[in-house]
Amino acid sequence: EKMLRMRTMGWARAWCLGCCLLLPLSLSLAAAKQLLRYRLAEEGPADVRIGNVASDLGIVTGSGEVTFSLESGSEYLKIDNLTGELSTSERRIDREKLPQCQMIFDENECFLDFEVSVIGPSQSWVDLFEGRVIVLDINDNTPTFPSPVLTLTVEENRPPQLIVKGALDREQRDSYELTLRVRDGGDPPRSSQAILRVLITDVNDNSPRFEKSVYEADLAENSAPGTPILQLRAADLDVGVNGQIEYVFGAATESVRRLLRLDETSGWLSVLHRIDREEVNQLRFTVMARDRGQPPKTDKATVVLNIKDENDNVPSIEIRKIGRIPLKDGVANVAEDVLVDTPIALVQVSDRDQGENGVVTCTVVGDVPFQLKPASDTEGDQNKKKYFLHTSAPLDYETTREFNVVIVAVDSGSPSLSSNNSLIVKVGDTNDNPPVFGQSVVEVYFPENNIPGERVATVLATDADSGKNAEIAYSLDSSVMGIFAIDPDSGDILVNTVLDREQTDRYEFKVNAKDKGIPVLQGSTTVIVQVADKNDNDPKFMQDVFTFYVKENLQPNSPVGMVTVMDADKGRNAEMSLYIEENSSIFSIENDTGTIYSTMSFDREHQTTYTFRVKAVDGGDPPRSATATVSLFVMDENDNAPTVTLPRNVSYTLLPPSSNVRTVVATVLARDSDDGINADLNYSIVGGNPFKLFEIDSTSGVVSLVGKLTQKHYGLHRLVVQVNDSGQPSQSTTTLVHVFVNESVSNATVIDSQIARSLHTPLTQDIAGDPSYEISKQRLSIVIGVVAGIMTVILIILIVVMARYCRSKNKNGYEAGKKDHEDFFTPQQHDKSKKPKKDKRNKKSKQPLYSSIVTVEASKPNGQRYDSVNEKLSDSPSMGRYRSVNGGPGSPDLARHYKSSSPLPTVQLHPQSPTAGKKHQAVQDLPPANTFVGAGDNISIGSDHCSEYSCQTNNKYSKQVRCIPNIFKYLRQSIFCKVLSSLLKLPVKILIAGI
Repeated sequence: EKMLRMRTMGWARAWCLGCCLLLPLSLSLAAAKQLLRYRLAEEGPADVRIGNVASDLGIVTGSGEVTFSLESGSEYLKIDNLTGELSTSERRIDREKLPQCQMIFDENECFLDFEVSVIGPSQSWVDLFEGRVIVLDINDNTPTFPSPVLTLTVEENRPPQLIVKGALDREQRDSYELTLRVRDGGDPPRSSQAILRVLITDVNDNSPRFEKSVYEADLAENSAPGTPILQLRAADLDVGVNGQIEYVFGAATESVRRLLRLDETSGWLSVLHRIDREEVNQLRFTVMARDRGQPPKTDKATVVLNIKDENDNVPSIEIRKIGRIPLKDGVANVAEDVLVDTPIALVQVSDRDQGENGVVTCTVVGDVPFQLKPASDTEGDQNKKKYFLHTSAPLDYETTREFNVVIVAVDSGSPSLSSNNSLIVKVGDTNDNPPVFGQSVVEVYFPENNIPGERVATVLATDADSGKNAEIAYSLDSSVMGIFAIDPDSGDILVNTVLDREQTDRYEFKVNAKDKGIPVLQGSTTVIVQVADKNDNDPKFMQDVFTFYVKENLQPNSPVGMVTVMDADKGRNAEMSLYIEENSSIFSIENDTGTIYSTMSFDREHQTTYTFRVKAVDGGDPPRSATATVSLFVMDENDNAPTVTLPRNVSYTLLPPSSNVRTVVATVLARDSDDGINADLNYSIVGGNPFKLFEIDSTSGVVSLVGKLTQKHYGLHRLVVQVNDSGQPSQSTTTLVHVFVNESVSNATVIDSQIARSLHTPLTQDIAGDPSYEISKQRLSIVIGVVAGIMTVILIILIVVMARYCRSKNKNGYEAGKKDHEDFFTPQQHDKSKKPKKDKRNKKSKQPLYSSIVTVEASKPNGQRYDSVNEKLSDSPSMGRYRSVNGGPGSPDLARHYKSSSPLPTVQLHPQSPTAGKKHQAVQDLPPANTFVGAGDNISIGSDHCSEYSCQTNNKYSKQVRCIPNIFKYLRQSIFCKVLSSLLKLPVKILIAGI
């Protein structure tokens, strides 16, 4: 179709021509769903015929079975329901004011869309057709200038200064250089010349030129203000002001100037306000480039901005009536006996976005007996779809009286946007249901001790039917007729007697409901009456007195006992609140369990028992209460160490040295605050008793003397006594017992000072007896060691001197077998029949000092030496006999004497003896009358029978042996030995024996 342009015609002629062009664009006789197209000039009057929908669709009308309904477009259009005649409504159509035609250019059409539904008999079927009326423009607007006054400036003529023979073009050449010559009239004439430089000034003889005549760009909708779009560039060959270009809007609508900003200097086009593509999808305008010359010259370029769509619009869901089913305010009334697949509403889904952003998918959500079906079989506009809402299952008024049909539409944008709309479908009723109670079992709570005639509960039954069929009468079964009654109209259940929950706490019976229809239908429900409790019983403790035992030192907030209380009531009336009436600061009680907690740690030594009362208060109104007594006994824990009362650490006991064994020295008295086995005390001495002189009775604490006191025990003794209890773990206390061993106390101050030092002396250090005694022993040992070293040196010197002396005295030496009476080791022969001679003083003859020295020689069977003088010589099979030399028959046995523990030291007298490796010689100082010589195997010393070895001894050895008595004699008489004996306070005899 070719549109007619009528800009130069009058309004009446144009309207008449538009009416003549009301020809349908599609005249198909098939009943297929298609787009109906019509043309109509704007500004026409009402009731202008546009076309006949029935004839264009090939539908035969007149029987009244098929009707037509205008579903959309009724603002400007109307249709005859029987004939299908389409015409204009009372509202005039102005093309320039239609919103969808505001930004329409010449090549685009302005149109009005409408929808027509074709309804079959009893709305058994419905077809929907879409139509479009193209609105033609008429010349109803007068052209206008942008300004009522237009001004043009022209330069006035200026007198020529320089004659220009040709046209000057600064853009081709901007300067010239001329040679001027001047000559006077003299004779001969005189002349001169100069160069004239002519600069060509610019005049505005060039117009600006755009780089392109058409600028086209894409702009995303909703772009932020200030977003640059494109830059327009124009060039002017002129210079200066004539070449300065400014950019301004040319032919541009008001919306362009409102939405866009053009920088006059740079030519940048940017966003001034956000652009909505759904309002403006394309902006076409011109931009002028104007120089600043006089008069200014211009150029123009066309700008086309295509607004790109963004998914910024949610789909729109419109639910409208279809056919004869009424739909108002979102509610459709549908009878329950309609057939399945009956269309009940028209759903139109659209999206203002473009492309994929406008492709919409629509669905019904939820479990409802309705579904959507496309209203047209042909592919239409993806941004606008139409559906019929059909019933998908039979409707039942008694099952569901009302449906909330929710329709959700989702577009295909990223991210996708969605919207929803709902339709309430109310289902009509038929009488086919009996009365139904809301609950099959009704349970109510009714308080005991009631007044007869009170209402217990109200039961209600509903009938899905209406009218008489829904009127209900109530009745009770005969089992509780004497106790309960019911109002037949209201369903109120009344009680006829006083109820007691403690006797019967539950009643169960049936309530019947009958409707008044024909036939009579009935329903029933079970009623359970739970007799609610009232607070008519006091709480009761299981015991009047609760007794608990708890250990002392229990951590605070620890449980110490539990009381049990009961209440015959129920519910809140039986909810107990427990309180501590006394000692509430010490004890607390837990309501739920009755557990009693202590807020402090118990100390049995401070308090052994606690007695208080526990009160139980129920939750009734008014509350009831009861009390019980709680006795708490604190059991002992070993948490106290023994305490020593006597003696004090600074005291002491005087103990005479003559005290007998088992003398009681002192008694340690201690006590323990604990009880039972924790208070059983044991005493022990753990230090300060190095001589084991004292012991303590573990039970009584009596300290006794158990050793003999000697000189070294004189002085202060500090006994460290530990007192332990028998608890687990055991606890102990240490105390000091000072004992001063002496005949008397001559200076108490000295003892006090010693005790004071004792208190500051570590307990690991013993304080026992005279400390100077040990020090003197140490000094004596040192002196003996020094003296022994000195004497060894002197002895060696003496031996050497005496050896020389003896050699010079006995030059001839000893003869073999000759007796020498001066031999110290050879005792004199005595006749047993003769008595020894006495001196004039009737004294016994003096024996030589060393006549008491006995030499014992023996060897073990295996040739080993006897290393100890304590070995039993008589046990050896090789031991010889012993015979007396100077003693009588009463002389002691040498072997017996030898076994005794003699304090005298043993001296080796023959370090150079040839038999030193095989024989053991011991020398012991014995009384003179008890000197024995023992003869063993191959041993003979001083006997009548000379042994082979002794008789063959060479002279050198004999000299040395015979000189030994002289050496000892010399030593005994030397001044050195006497001085040393006086220093050491030892007899000279013992000192010589030691040497």
